[in-house]
Amino acid sequence: MAAADAAAAKDENTQIALRNWIKGDATKKNSSAKKESMIRKATVAYGIVELLVRCPDNNVALDDDAKIGTDNFAVCVCNKKKKRSSSSSWTDVRGVTMISSGLSLSIEEPSYLSCLFEDDDEGGEKDGQQMGRYLEVELDAANKIDGCDNGSADNDEMSKHRCHYLLAKLFYELFTHEEFLDDNYPIGDDDCDEPVHKKAKKASLSEREGGVDVSNYGSDLFSISARMQQLRVPASICRMVQNLLESVSESGAVDAYKTLGEVAKDLHLLLLDPDRFLFDHEEGESPDSMQLLYRKEKLYGRDKEETLITDTFCRVTRGKSEAFFIGGFSGSGKSMLVDTLRVRDRPLSGVISAVNQLCLKIKDRLTSQRKVEDGSTSDKMNAQSVSYTLLRFIRLVSSPKRPIMWADDTALDVIHTFLSDRMGSCMFFVGTYRDNEVQIGHALFDLMERLEISNVPLNNVSLTGLDQEHLNEMISDALCLYPRISKSLSDIVFQKTKGNPFFVLEFMQSLQSRGLLQYDSCQKRWVWNEDTIRAEEITDNVLQLLSSKMNRLSKDMQSLLKVMACFGTSTNKSVIGYLSESPEYLGVRNGLEGAISDGFVEVDTEGKFKFVHDKVREAAYNLIPDTDKKQLHYNLGKTLYSVSQGKDVGDAIFLIASQINHGKELIEKDDALCIPVAKLNMKAGKMALDGCDHKTAYFYFLAALSLLPDDSWESYYDLSLRLTFLMARAANSSCKYDEAELTLQTIRKRARCLQDKLPAYFLMVQISIAQGHLKEAYTTCSSILTQLGETIPEAVTPETVGSMIPETLNMYTEVYDDDWLGKKIEDSTLFNAMKFYSIIVTTAYFIKPSHIVAYFICQMVQLSLRHGVCQYTPQALMILSSIVIRFDNAEFIRRIAKNAMLLAERFDLSDEMVDVHLHFHRGAGQLDSYQLCATQLRKSFASGLSSGNANIAFFSAGQGVQYSMISAEKDLTSLLQEIDYYRNLLEIYKSELTKYCLLCYRETVSTFIDKGKATAIEAKLTFADVSDPGNKLLEMFYFHQVFKNYWIGYAERCDHYVQRYGELSQPRHFEAYIIKFYHGLNTLDMMKKKKTKNYSKSAEVDGIIASMRVAASHAESNFRNKLELLEAEQRGLNNFHHDAMIFYKAAIESAQKNKFIHEQGLACEKAGFYCKSMNDNEKALAYFNQARECYEKWGSTVKVEFVQRELDKLM
Repeated sequence: MAAADAAAAKDENTQIALRNWIKGDATKKNSSAKKESMIRKATVAYGIVELLVRCPDNNVALDDDAKIGTDNFAVCVCNKKKKRSSSSSWTDVRGVTMISSGLSLSIEEPSYLSCLFEDDDEGGEKDGQQMGRYLEVELDAANKIDGCDNGSADNDEMSKHRCHYLLAKLFYELFTHEEFLDDNYPIGDDDCDEPVHKKAKKASLSEREGGVDVSNYGSDLFSISARMQQLRVPASICRMVQNLLESVSESGAVDAYKTLGEVAKDLHLLLLDPDRFLFDHEEGESPDSMQLLYRKEKLYGRDKEETLITDTFCRVTRGKSEAFFIGGFSGSGKSMLVDTLRVRDRPLSGVISAVNQLCLKIKDRLTSQRKVEDGSTSDKMNAQSVSYTLLRFIRLVSSPKRPIMWADDTALDVIHTFLSDRMGSCMFFVGTYRDNEVQIGHALFDLMERLEISNVPLNNVSLTGLDQEHLNEMISDALCLYPRISKSLSDIVFQKTKGNPFFVLEFMQSLQSRGLLQYDSCQKRWVWNEDTIRAEEITDNVLQLLSSKMNRLSKDMQSLLKVMACFGTSTNKSVIGYLSESPEYLGVRNGLEGAISDGFVEVDTEGKFKFVHDKVREAAYNLIPDTDKKQLHYNLGKTLYSVSQGKDVGDAIFLIASQINHGKELIEKDDALCIPVAKLNMKAGKMALDGCDHKTAYFYFLAALSLLPDDSWESYYDLSLRLTFLMARAANSSCKYDEAELTLQTIRKRARCLQDKLPAYFLMVQISIAQGHLKEAYTTCSSILTQLGETIPEAVTPETVGSMIPETLNMYTEVYDDDWLGKKIEDSTLFNAMKFYSIIVTTAYFIKPSHIVAYFICQMVQLSLRHGVCQYTPQALMILSSIVIRFDNAEFIRRIAKNAMLLAERFDLSDEMVDVHLHFHRGAGQLDSYQLCATQLRKSFASGLSSGNANIAFFSAGQGVQYSMISAEKDLTSLLQEIDYYRNLLEIYKSELTKYCLLCYRETVSTFIDKGKATAIEAKLTFADVSDPGNKLLEMFYFHQVFKNYWIGYAERCDHYVQRYGELSQPRHFEAYIIKFYHGLNTLDMMKKKKTKNYSKSAEVDGIIASMRVAASHAESNFRNKLELLEAEQRGLNNFHHDAMIFYKAAIESAQKNKFIHEQGLACEKAGFYCKSMNDNEKALAYFNQARECYEKWGSTVKVEFVQRELDKLM
């Protein structure tokens, strides 16, 4: 096989004597062909050096000079007969052979890279392809010798000198096609007047004399280099030959080669990036126009971190969210590390930018939509608010210039919410921060702690400065010089900058601008004087460096930079346009072009002007004397305010208000300005509030209020009333509840009439409900409704409500038509009554008996039927349908619910629709499947949060969880994750009522899974006044106790809580049927154990089965299997064996059909016990196995273990 491979390789490649190969290569004329030729020659040179490095005899040069000569080498090239073109390719050199020793060395790209450099039909450079090769070399198998020299040191100094000299001679002939005459450089000649090493040393020193002012060398060494440049050999090759000759000196020149390994490294670099290191710059370029060629796309010295972030991203793509935090000093490369991520060969930042643009379009599209009126008491987010919040978040995470430590608490909460979501979403979050500017206690560390508690995988890396090796690599690339030559400069730079990448860039530009780093057109390289740079007093503070640079700019450019620095990291084009209209800032636009060309400012993807780095912004801001900063901010704000009058400035209003607020004491001195600026701040605050930026809104309103005069409630009543209420809204939304209540109390005291106080009262009630102060909220609503002329009796009997309900339904039947639908409530007093009725219903639901809630709903519906419809009418009708629904009036109730939904759509109630949907699924919706109700309520939850209706959103979530639990719509583990997801959100929304509900649900689910052994949490359930028969939290608690205790086999406890549930005042209709089902099963179980006939219990079971038949006839998907299981158990108890088995099978099939997996398992379990009692163990085993499979799918370890114990007994 090896012989066959060798034969194939020989057939593919051809060996040509090096001298002949050089002659053949000398015919290339055009520019592209010359570049290809130069790469081929460099490849051959690389092969020769690597061959010498691996040569087993380091003294080869002393034995015979001819061994390192043109005639002792052959080039292995790709066989032209195999190519489609007669032209040679720059990739056709495949190896080098030393003829005298027979050593051969192959040259090739690694297999994973070779596909990138395949030749095209012309054998030349492909369009857009860089000419460069990453080469690897290997001695042919027959020539491999153990113990070869690695090039790190030479054994004999004279051998090294001779070897370097002969190699320089060979390179000269290879690249110039001229013969190198020894008398041109008589090395080692004893008769020479001056020893060659002294001559070389002198030439070497003369090159550096006077720093960057290079004189004519006049030496043989320089003559050789000059001759090579005359023959158009690249300066990099000339320098290589020169450094080889310099190594002959006794002490050695600074740049002289010490080993052949160094030569090999340089040649490898030339081939890897020939455009940067091999080829010269274009002729005719002025030294003053030369620029340092930084690799802006390359991340130096971060291989470990780059691998870590890429691996993390790959894990996220498999479906689990993770967070990655990058700390480091400003300028340490945090943003570049983020940009190394690739998604299908595209930068991740491009994907983020696309999402960012989408949010911008959503925002633009919604600008014209309905907004909350200034006097509205609703604190709900509209669709614009949602898009604005998402936009702010996307801007935060997509901005490579904004560290996460600058994010406010709201944005950090959003990040936590996104990452801790366990409901199918997947997100990779990368946040950067300056670890030297954040202290323990910063909100960022709180976010990290919360993520860990939420079991979100967390990665945290800290970037320090580049080490000397990687810094030298960076400077070598910028100077296009060999790293060994640039090292002396990079060492100085490292001492000054400590390796901070951004500081390095600024420091190098400073050296260039001051003439300490120059491009020498004769040598075709950058040159410097180390001693001069060390002696110069160059600051080691990047801000001072930038400020010094900025001080030399034109007046217009300085003005532009100062103005932009006052505005922050970025500035809208429109703002620059507004300022340009003012004579005072005419030069701002003129300075913009220069600031961009000089690299201080750039244009981002949104078309904004932004500083290239925040340190540039900081340096620009430092140009302004501290004593002048406040005045400049104020002047800018005042100018923008003046020129933008009558214009729609959009988001720029925030900038204008913020700037002018810097001069508050200046405003207060000018009475004519106070009110206009207060109105400006109010407008900015209102826009921020509509955009859900509550904390920003709060500070704008605070600024506005501070500008009002002491007698503002008399002199500017409407403005004071409106502004104070907005302030209360912002404080409430910012979780400043105490301040919100104090502000609202001001309105209650200072407002002139009840009508003006109503928005404040409504907000107070909302705050009370959110904090769980239900009785206080109820009392306030009752008082307001009484003042509005409504009758709120101290006591309402169930009998009174019993007569009101049919009266209301009859009235609805008579009045409901198109004429009534077109009639709207015009009277503001009646409208406000409907408004407060809508919120007292929510309060009464939790603390009053059910008939009290029904009373208020009847009042609402009758009021609307008499006087017309409003936005609260659909809610009233839907709640009415959920209160009065019975199986015997199901169709009529369906019609009411459908009409309520249509009316809500007619009003376009985007906010109130969540409430309407919640009550639909609590009522008429239950006639459909519980699984569908759970899914729809989950959607209502999302809609509620989007609209800002958090209370109703979480009520929807809780009800959805309950439906999911009783229907097994989700497996228990997934349901537990969903509950914890809602609980995590409650850390933001602070809804105490929902928290109690979720804790109760969680306890039940945890018990079903493993009796809380591994899934329970420490939490105390609180249910207010347990003696109150209308306590809905207590009703919920009893329901879950019945449900839970039946499933885990605690029959006595289950029976106890059934009795307690029955003592409640009018429990909800459908929940009562679930209770009846489990009570019926539990009663039958207890009767089986006692083995005695209990006629009263039997009659009770008969009644339950009869009611279940009614339920199944109207909601078959929810109750058919329950009815059949009850009948199976009853038939079995009464020894109707044949009928019992028929009903067991029917119950199993119905449960399976309607996806009640847990009740399917329960029916199989019951059938198994029945068969066991009949001594049919074979059937019992089959049913128990089916039950175990169902319980495994449900996720109940408790039930799986229970059934397994029964299986073990039978087996």
